[in-house]
Amino acid sequence: MEYLFVFFGLLLLVVGGEFLVRSSVALSFKFNLSKMVIGLTVVSFATSAPELLVSLQAALNGFSDIALGNVIGSNIANIGLILGITAIISPLTIDKSFYKLNWPVMMILSGVLYFILKSGSQISHSEGVALLLMLCVYLWILIKKAKKERESIPVDDSIDEGLSKASNFKIIIWLLLGAVSLYFGSELLVSSAIDIAGRFGVSERVIAITMIAVGTSIPELAASVIAALKKENAISLGNLIGSNIFNISSVLGITAIIQPIAVKSQEVLTSDIFWMIGFSAILLPLAFLPKSYQLGRKRGILLVGAYSIFIGMTILK
Repeated sequence: MEYLFVFFGLLLLVVGGEFLVRSSVALSFKFNLSKMVIGLTVVSFATSAPELLVSLQAALNGFSDIALGNVIGSNIANIGLILGITAIISPLTIDKSFYKLNWPVMMILSGVLYFILKSGSQISHSEGVALLLMLCVYLWILIKKAKKERESIPVDDSIDEGLSKASNFKIIIWLLLGAVSLYFGSELLVSSAIDIAGRFGVSERVIAITMIAVGTSIPELAASVIAALKKENAISLGNLIGSNIFNISSVLGITAIIQPIAVKSQEVLTSDIFWMIGFSAILLPLAFLPKSYQLGRKRGILLVGAYSIFIGMTILK
């Protein structure tokens, strides 16, 4: 029965995320924001909503390992699983923004997260604020750069301009549906994951960093695979790295402001976060050695293989 609840929880998160994206984009058009700004800010934040609600729900219920494991596991899955599978299906071209902005910011935030957790064994209210401020600086630089060099950070073509004509009533209904679905989806997913962990005698951390992390990343995985099969460039390396940046800075930042996130399992500091940093760091040599500015099938297989090893070692421990 717990597995059925997990399925319904994930389904509600996907549905809630979709309605939230629609309502957020439609609302943004009402304020006359450009598609570029909407894509870089509103859509990026809205697609992080499932991770945010799951982490927040877990932290409020006293399960900090799920809150941390969800974000760390999602970041690992974004690179190892999603990026790997996408590269296997269709090679990804690497643009300048990858090594000039997105990758360095992701590495800095990953390092900051490690030192925050290592120094105090928790993310406090003030540290949550600091993470959010770092996100604001990143977005400011990103938007400024995008306005100067529109070709280096393309406008998100997946944004439906038809949403600009949505009525206020529709937007309110979408917001309500999104909020309710995300709330109950996170409730179901967290509670059923805890039950499964108890039944099999594994920690909440293991469930969070494997099953929950992959579950909350399903929308990105589906979108990436569909785009790769259609040979579209809508899903790029930058999109997935951007998701990792948002996960650390906004998901953990907002959650910590509302409820400080404590480190309960030492494996988070001795293993999990190093896997996350390792997957992030390996992208640079993979992108340029040998110099090709492209992530192809062989490198995709390498990433998926590394992710499989990570999952295997996490479960076996």
